[in-house]
Amino acid sequence: MPEPRARVVIVGAGFGGLEAAKALRRVEADVIVIDRQNHHCFQPLLYQVATAALSPADVAWPIRHILRDQANTTVLMETVEGIDTAGRRLRTNFGEVPYDYLVIATGAMHSYFGHDEWSDAAPGLKRIDDATRIRRSILIAFEQAEAMAEPAEQCRLLTFVIIGGGATGVEMAGAIAEIARQTLAADFRRIDPRTARIVLVEAGPRLLPTFPPELSDYAHKALERAGVEIKTKTYVTNCDRHGVDTDGGRIEACTLIWAAGVIASPAAQWLGVEADRAGRVQVGPDLSVPGHPEIFVIGDTAMVLDSGGRPVPGIAPAAKQMGKHVGKQIATRIAGGAGDAPFRYMHLGDLATIGRRAAVVKFGRLQLRGFLGWAFWSVVHIYFLIGLRNRFVVAFTWAWDYLTFQRGARLIVEPDRPPPEP
Repeated sequence: MPEPRARVVIVGAGFGGLEAAKALRRVEADVIVIDRQNHHCFQPLLYQVATAALSPADVAWPIRHILRDQANTTVLMETVEGIDTAGRRLRTNFGEVPYDYLVIATGAMHSYFGHDEWSDAAPGLKRIDDATRIRRSILIAFEQAEAMAEPAEQCRLLTFVIIGGGATGVEMAGAIAEIARQTLAADFRRIDPRTARIVLVEAGPRLLPTFPPELSDYAHKALERAGVEIKTKTYVTNCDRHGVDTDGGRIEACTLIWAAGVIASPAAQWLGVEADRAGRVQVGPDLSVPGHPEIFVIGDTAMVLDSGGRPVPGIAPAAKQMGKHVGKQIATRIAGGAGDAPFRYMHLGDLATIGRRAAVVKFGRLQLRGFLGWAFWSVVHIYFLIGLRNRFVVAFTWAWDYLTFQRGARLIVEPDRPPPEP
């Protein structure tokens, strides 16, 4: 009888998980991709769904469709509940899945620094559901303000607070300012959307701390020109449905958006290993778990150091590089090789858009800002989208929005009911 083929299980169909699966497409192995969602989401553009510039279908694709040409790959929509490392079995809500090699690429979720009760008042932005929830909150705030006669309540409804001054926070603040100052400016009769107050709160001394100071300063000034109120060196002490408390005072607001931190998925708990403060699993040079060479952890779930001893950032290019590396290592082992080559991260650059015709880019020694930065940012994001149709649709949508100041996805929809339990 022929020997059974190796069984590779990949948990998570984000950037890292998909790259690992693609690297195994020609390997004599059975590849199983497991994700609790049926789609892959292009997270860098989620904020554009949240601010009505794009629809969810523009930034998400069915996992089965992406991997449809890989005959050795099966996709399962399941939720992981634990891992039996001794028996090499993955426990899910539909039963157990045996593996010879396991790749954990489950990403990260919002971190409220020990205050999970803030999540209802200040949603984060990691999934399509998060984006549509935030979009609904933003648009409803304007609608309710139009119907409200009390000036103080109108003011609260038209106050938007973004907590966190990283790339997501900066992009959200710029996009909401554009909605208020341009997109909705002529759509209402009883309120003036241009009077909306957009507040960006950052605990650190400057915005975009991973960028050079001169680019952070440019982003700060560009947001202020767009009408965003920026509060650096300001700590949040409480969030509720009526506003946010900071060490500098209370801000009454209807809409709060959390962009201040993330924590890794519970992979460390599944594996029974120690995690760092962000919940990430400490992995070896080849991205395998110490003591378990058959298990790899990648992306936001892994604590990985670059050649300079600095943590590899939790961004899409890093996850993709890790996924490709692990896929190649597993393929080498299946072919009889050692498959323990160390991972080497190559940082490709940092990008953040601030709004219409404004972005900052650091690409090696090259630094761009303003319109050139925005054009570069747009081309890069269109290039990394999956599928020709999506690239065309997004490029056309951005061009139309740029010429007309309109956003075509301004629909308020009720949240879906949860599916029945299996």
